[in-house]
Amino acid sequence: MFLTTELLLQYQRCSRRAFLDIYGDLTQRDPPSDYLLKLIQDSAAHRRTVLTEYAWQQPTWPPRDWIAGGQATLEMMRQGVECIYQGILLRETPEGVTLVSQPDLLIKQPGQSYFGDWIYVPTEIRLGKRPKLEYQILATFHTYVLAAVQGAWPETSWLILREKGAYEVDLWTLLPQMQTILQECLQTLLAPEAPEVFIARNRCNLCGWLNYCSGVAQAQRHLSLLPGVTASRYTQLQALDLVTVESLASSTPTRLETLPGFGPEVAQRLVWQAQAVLENRAIAYPDKSPSGKPLNLSQELPTAPVELYFDIEAEPDLNVAFLHGVLVVDRRTQQETFHPLLAERPEDEVLVWQQFLELVNDYPDAPIFHFCPYEPQTVARLAKLYDTPSPWVRPLLSRFVDLHERVTRTVILPVESYALKPIARWVGFDWRDAKANGAQAICWYSQWLETGDRAYLDAIVQYNEDDCRATYQIKEWLVGFLQESLCSELV
Repeated sequence: MFLTTELLLQYQRCSRRAFLDIYGDLTQRDPPSDYLLKLIQDSAAHRRTVLTEYAWQQPTWPPRDWIAGGQATLEMMRQGVECIYQGILLRETPEGVTLVSQPDLLIKQPGQSYFGDWIYVPTEIRLGKRPKLEYQILATFHTYVLAAVQGAWPETSWLILREKGAYEVDLWTLLPQMQTILQECLQTLLAPEAPEVFIARNRCNLCGWLNYCSGVAQAQRHLSLLPGVTASRYTQLQALDLVTVESLASSTPTRLETLPGFGPEVAQRLVWQAQAVLENRAIAYPDKSPSGKPLNLSQELPTAPVELYFDIEAEPDLNVAFLHGVLVVDRRTQQETFHPLLAERPEDEVLVWQQFLELVNDYPDAPIFHFCPYEPQTVARLAKLYDTPSPWVRPLLSRFVDLHERVTRTVILPVESYALKPIARWVGFDWRDAKANGAQAICWYSQWLETGDRAYLDAIVQYNEDDCRATYQIKEWLVGFLQESLCSELV
């Protein structure tokens, strides 16, 4: 078996993914999303830019023939080639596994090795903006394999990142950690069965096995599908033999609250979460605000003659907020009007910002509903960027109402995630394009800039309008549900 650099990277992200990449049925793996393809393209472009600074040579060998690649690279190292691009380094383990390291660059430097009075130092080129631990482990892995190939340890290894540039890896600090991860990876890949499924949306979203693993988790009613059950908390629940939704739903919060990482509030919420999923119903929190006073619904979730529902689309690589979508709900006239304030070019961001200010100032008393903190954070950033007077900005920000915060503080829902889509779909809303999401909108904007095809802009606007309308529907449902809950408590 070959353990490649890519497998080691994926193992650090998810041990199950690394196992499935070797032994899984590849017909059950999803094709890469447009966003993942964009990341791959951006990474390749970053690598090409870095390579212009080096006079490199690349060994030739049949694709995925690691043995031939290792031999071709070894020959170039013996010849003393100054810079080798994507060579192959091989090292055997006691378990009979061949480690395959493929550093982006092997750079010749003075030293003593099997080859003569020179050694090679590995460099890994990554699109990331910061030296993530997983990247540093890869750089250390390259050095570990390289030391066996050339008979000498280089004193350092390098990462070249998109914004930070060259970053020197502290090899001697990371080497023991890398060896531990490597040994655990080997044990996992040599095991007879795949590791237990565990769905973590923040790390699973770009994985081609997501739908397959989600199907397994849903069939098992796995606890990782419950919001709030993190990997560390799941380990604690396993120790109490609470590994099913049913067992957690019938447990008592006092049994959980002493566990590390829990406490009374987390314990109560997890039990309610299991009950909500088991019974497919919403559960209202006790009628209290964060201050401990009775919930004032009209203040927490105001219903006004005019309400605004706001959602931003942005391209982080360009650092541009290119669409401010505002749904104006006029209860006096029973009209709903959507305003897509769109920057067709990144440099038009300031014009869109001015249009947004003019629109919201037309409704100075209207609350502005949004989902999660991104919108007010971006408004504050743009206000600073474009020197908007503070007396204009402060009253504007005071009108923002974060529905995500209101939902998670007042109700428990039978959903797998408290993101916008799962909640909106549970209350009966759905998107016209079921596959549209924020990452896809980023891809569409890039494709619009490349091609000038307005179909991409139309798709973004439709998606953004649906986000605004989903926020509106969640607000309407939440007000109705909480009113009903408050009334039932008074009876």
